[in-house]
Amino acid sequence: MEKSRKTEVRTAEEMPWALMPDHVALYHREIVSAKEADELGIRMNSVLWEKIGVGGAVLPHYHDVAEIIHITAGKVRLLCNGEWQCYRAGDTFHVPAGVVHSVANDGDEPSEQISIFVPAEAEVPPNRFFGTTLVPADLAEVLRR
Repeated sequence: MEKSRKTEVRTAEEMPWALMPDHVALYHREIVSAKEADELGIRMNSVLWEKIGVGGAVLPHYHDVAEIIHITAGKVRLLCNGEWQCYRAGDTFHVPAGVVHSVANDGDEPSEQISIFVPAEAEVPPNRFFGTTLVPADLAEVLRR
């Protein structure tokens, strides 16, 4: 498969909220699909921007992939290792494949989160922090924009 060689932009307006079936007042926008991950040359199942309405919940479930959930707005309760615990915007959960979990809105406004679904495989090369290379640029021009 040919890998993408240019930056792609998807505005929020191009990603409509869709109701997730089998949950309560859960909506999502797909930020990265499996197909888009393939085009980027990365191992990724999906990245979702999720919104849970007041009184809503992602019902208890588990996946065949690992999930990283970062709360970006509101208050939630997380079913964590068999117990419900309260969290808020800025908190992050690492959920291994096969582990039952649930997130419920715990406030009087919708909560939002970014959920990252990543393949969980027995044999994978070690991960590493990414490298960055600066390219020559006119700093004044960059800051002026």
